Amino acid sequence: MDDDEFDELVSSLTPYEEAGGVKTYRNTVSIACPACDDPFDDLVVCRDEYNSLELSKILDLCVTTHDDDVLLFTHQQ
Repeated sequence: MDDDEFDELVSSLTPYEEAGGVKTYRNTVSIACPACDDPFDDLVVCRDEYNSLELSKILDLCVTTHDDDVLLFTHQQ
């Protein structure tokens, strides 16, 4: 994902949480996931080399990268 696509995407999302090297955005406007074209629930941006995520729900994930960050698009089942 290039810088323009990332900036446009993030500007359309609602910031939700930030802890350590992980920042979460909510998709409150049903933007399509760039990987599967279905609307996603949250975007999780992992900035550190190693991150640990504690999931409280069963989720499908789509993944891409931007610069050195991993981008996780969550889809609740």
